[in-house]
Amino acid sequence: MPLSSREVDLFEGSRGRLEAIAYRLLGSAADAEDAVQDTFLRWQAADRGHIETPEAWLTKVLTNVCLNQLTSARARRESYVGQWLPEPVLAGDRMLGPAETAEQRESVSIAMLALMERLSANERVVYVLREAFGYPHGEIARILDVTEANCQQIYRRARQHMATGRVRVETDTAAAGKIVEEFLAASLSGDVGPLVRLLTDDAVSVADGGGQVPARGTPVVGALAIARFLRGLFTATEARRSMVRNYFGESFALYAAVVNGAPAMLAVAGDRVVVVMALDVTPDGVAGIHVQANPDKLERVTRQWIASGRGEPLATDW
Repeated sequence: MPLSSREVDLFEGSRGRLEAIAYRLLGSAADAEDAVQDTFLRWQAADRGHIETPEAWLTKVLTNVCLNQLTSARARRESYVGQWLPEPVLAGDRMLGPAETAEQRESVSIAMLALMERLSANERVVYVLREAFGYPHGEIARILDVTEANCQQIYRRARQHMATGRVRVETDTAAAGKIVEEFLAASLSGDVGPLVRLLTDDAVSVADGGGQVPARGTPVVGALAIARFLRGLFTATEARRSMVRNYFGESFALYAAVVNGAPAMLAVAGDRVVVVMALDVTPDGVAGIHVQANPDKLERVTRQWIASGRGEPLATDW
């Protein structure tokens, strides 16, 4: 049966919420869009006259689609080249969803999306729906076809797995710009001291090249180790410039941005964002650096960056 205009409007009114749920569940904006489109097709094919609560029906269908994707994604990531990180999105993207509470903002950070990989599929669903969207346990239980008591137990396990003990510093665009400028200045100084002072002792740096761009295959752990690594990375020798041109076709400029609620540095070659370096900032310093260089995961952020007006670069011809 063809969709009426009211039924189309009802789905479109739910699209933003569905995309935000799917993005948190899958860690990929592209996969989230596919999951929502699949949900739309099922909405179109359903006997809609017998659906009493369309919003609940759509959430349940989307969740089942994402659960299927999580199963196949877990298998793909076992053969993934190097470290896996989620797809980053710029501030203002509706994939980020609601941001009224600290829990909602925290649940979409790169650090937390990466941490969610340690959860089972059901734990991830319960954690996202409860923590980020405030769904009651009874409704989540109906979505997963489990008892409410079981749902509460799953939620407790998920929170234990996700506990880091860290408090992150929330930043607006202006504050993020200052943090990134300071971090870049320290990285370009040629001295490890300024970087060590910005990092926590147990800081961790992770890079995802997806086997397409050179990226360290294991995390770098500890302030001094990261500082030494970044000093080498940001030393603009002719050999490094030549490598950049070989991989990206030209040298790139560095910009400050806010990505998944965190200060970030974008490396831009021409009209393409080729690297996103997101900083996990705590009151004690930068506790995590997440470097996304896999070109397959930078298409959306490139479109966003072009549409945002770009702004002024922090450094050029790097």
